[in-house]
Amino acid sequence: MNAVEIEEAISALAEQPFDVQEFSYAFLEAFGNKATTLKRLRTGASNKSDLGGVLQTNNIHIAVCDEGDVTQTLAELKASPSTTKAKAKFVLATDGADLEAEDLTTGETIACAFKDFPDHFGFFLPLAGISTVKQIRESSFDIKATGRLNRLYVELLKDNPEWGTAERRHDMNHFMARLIFCFFAEDTDIFASADQFTKTIEQMSERDSSNTHEVISELFRAMNTKAEDRTSAGIARWANAFPYVNGGLFSGTTDVPRFSRIARSYLIHIGSLDWTKINPDIFGSMIQAVADDEERGALGMHYTSVPNILKVLNPLFLDDLREKLEEAGENPRKLLNLRNRIAKIRVFDPACGSGNFLVIAYKEMRAIEAEINERRDEADRRTEIPLTNYRGIELRDFPAEIARLALIIAEYQCDVTYRGQKEALAEFLPLDAMNWITCGNALRLDWLSICPPTGTGVKHHADDLFMSPVDQAEIDFENEGGETYICGNPPYIWANNQTAEQKQEVLDLQEEFGTRFRGLDYVTGWLYKYATYSRLTLCDAAFVTTNSITQGEQVDPLWSGLIGDGCALRFAFRSFKWQNLAKSNAGVSVVIVGLTREQCSQKLLFDGSERIVTSNISPYLLPMENVWVKPSTKPLNHMQPMMYGSKPVCGGGLTLTLDEAREIIGAAPDGEQFIKNFVGSDEITSGKMRKCIWIDDDKAEKAKQIGPVNSRLEVVRETREKSKKKQTRDFALRPHRFIERRRSEGNFIALPCVSSEARDFLTPIFSTDETVVSNRCFGVYDVELWYLSIISSKIHYTWCETTSGKLETRLNYSNTLTWNNFPIPNLTEKNKTDLTRCAEEILLAREAHFPATIADLYDPEKMPADLRAAHDRNDETLERIYIGRRFRNDTERLEKLFELYTKMKTKAA
Repeated sequence: MNAVEIEEAISALAEQPFDVQEFSYAFLEAFGNKATTLKRLRTGASNKSDLGGVLQTNNIHIAVCDEGDVTQTLAELKASPSTTKAKAKFVLATDGADLEAEDLTTGETIACAFKDFPDHFGFFLPLAGISTVKQIRESSFDIKATGRLNRLYVELLKDNPEWGTAERRHDMNHFMARLIFCFFAEDTDIFASADQFTKTIEQMSERDSSNTHEVISELFRAMNTKAEDRTSAGIARWANAFPYVNGGLFSGTTDVPRFSRIARSYLIHIGSLDWTKINPDIFGSMIQAVADDEERGALGMHYTSVPNILKVLNPLFLDDLREKLEEAGENPRKLLNLRNRIAKIRVFDPACGSGNFLVIAYKEMRAIEAEINERRDEADRRTEIPLTNYRGIELRDFPAEIARLALIIAEYQCDVTYRGQKEALAEFLPLDAMNWITCGNALRLDWLSICPPTGTGVKHHADDLFMSPVDQAEIDFENEGGETYICGNPPYIWANNQTAEQKQEVLDLQEEFGTRFRGLDYVTGWLYKYATYSRLTLCDAAFVTTNSITQGEQVDPLWSGLIGDGCALRFAFRSFKWQNLAKSNAGVSVVIVGLTREQCSQKLLFDGSERIVTSNISPYLLPMENVWVKPSTKPLNHMQPMMYGSKPVCGGGLTLTLDEAREIIGAAPDGEQFIKNFVGSDEITSGKMRKCIWIDDDKAEKAKQIGPVNSRLEVVRETREKSKKKQTRDFALRPHRFIERRRSEGNFIALPCVSSEARDFLTPIFSTDETVVSNRCFGVYDVELWYLSIISSKIHYTWCETTSGKLETRLNYSNTLTWNNFPIPNLTEKNKTDLTRCAEEILLAREAHFPATIADLYDPEKMPADLRAAHDRNDETLERIYIGRRFRNDTERLEKLFELYTKMKTKAA
């Protein structure tokens, strides 16, 4: 269940008559527990409560108590030995009149009337495996409103399918934007009376809903007609009480979809919500999912936390403004200068979605301005910060409309907060007709036309700025001398997932920077656009991006072009989870890169809770000079080469299951000499066994004499003859042979090409010539055991994370980037002996837990203590060879490695 579905279920539960016997089970059902789970609890099979309640292991202990005993019962639940033993995360007590609960992990509590507990549903979302953020815990309104609007949207499309077509989808989305404004306006005194919009529809439309669309259409027409023109326009008397709004929001068509009785009921129910609680920086993200078929399944989860957004905005410009405010103190002149500066700052998000970054930036700057006004004894002064300074580009029209609406709401709320309701209302209507959110493709549009250097807007007229998606902004005002800050969270889209058009967009942007690399993430297009834009207007930018642009093969083509063009990193956040309201705390690993063209002696690098001041930030987000690794075809460290394993291309003819191998040997014992073990990534991690047929050229004829072997060779021949590749077809004449053969006669190390990001170590194996490595692994052949010590080490893992990069979220090992460039100090015989002993200890620790697989052994939550200790001794031994002690952290490891890499590369040249 998603958050919206849970909120709806909880609300329905609170509205029903309280049932002492059923409440606990109904509560758990609302959070997604299955019928089989509830049945086991009812029968007592899994109910561990010692207080006559319901105790679900690892989840919650619930008790229904006598009237007035809620607080005491909650204390008993908390003190219960069963609660501790079952590792319950929550305790909850209720008597049907009141309800109290506590999060045993955080210590947070709630206490409320039973009927009001749905307002706290966010507090309980971890029960459904959904991690919450502070804003959701404090108010359920935004999710509640999103859910109700979604139900209305779906219901309307049932009876108006044409409104869901591509031709009319914009009309439908714009209709929803109008409704949102009306609901907000009737609860915040923008309209003449509370619930005016909802009550008018309820009173003027028939209960069978036959004329509901006509009533709403007339209200929209009134809000698009000035008072002096209403008589001639024939506006109905009952609609005359509504103010003139316009600003493009109600201009154009007043068509409204037809309502069923259910849809009319939904509309009235939505209007009964308290829209004063709307939080535009949350609501905008959520509501865009209502109109997106693909996103609707994740309703209520499209929220980026304010702290994450501030990681972008604070170091970009807000911290500087706050410092200047602190320096100004009570000095009227300095405060005035700062206020004038703030009024000219433009914030530009060229991937703005529903406006989260712009709304937060606006609210933060209004807070600073309000403090200035307070210190200058001008607390009720009208703001000098125009919404038109907060500009965006969004590809889809509905989020673009919601972004503008969210900013309008944020402005009104700020006016109420800082100037009072009366002043806010006096200046709110009619809405401004300027359009500062552009609908279009940010990688194709000219950013200079949207945010020109002088701040003068380019006038691009559309007949209806809110109704028609436009590909430019209409802004007509001066902002001479103002600063521009670009920010946002552009779409990531890995190279393999891009459409042909998206891939071409990135390639086109690369060309003027001297590269043409097809493997760049889509988000890099915004970095290139910034570089082009900033040549003509001095500005800084900060983007949330995939961490892969600071790892692996993307670093050289991307950053060589940007740095060569004069761009530099002014600040950065190293990799962290960009989490939202998502199930199991899901979130993609990202970095934040702050770009500038200015020369600044101090740069800021954030690594978790650590704040590092440095003279330079490298493309790997390290406090060091701009050094990056280029692919090398041979090892620069004088180690044995690492190569892909052997590739069969055989239609299954040369690869065998254990049963197939036994069948061949059973039918023809001579065939055993041609059967070897066969390992790939899956076999290494899962412990599964596979076999293969391995025939040297000089024994091919002998192998063909063995019936079961020859039958499989025929499969190989037929498969290869049908191939589209000439090289593969040529190998049809040699069906006994792997197309790519790499195998030693001695010991070797095999390493999976792709490894789970959840593990703390790479997991190579050491084997003999009785095993063949598949092309899904790398092999280092004819080597001594100490090689395994190096590949298994923390320092090598750290180098791999940085230089190889990732396939989606998994480590994607690169021999040409990682192994061939891995700096290794000169090893003495004693060093090799010590490392050999460490490798032996790792292998013995693995063996001690047989039949546990690599996947089992290297699960961070379950890794055996002796195996972890063996790895720890290995790391200490190797790191002492590097610097005589353990490294303090990964940053120090990488600094040393890049220092050695630079020397190694220079020596190799």
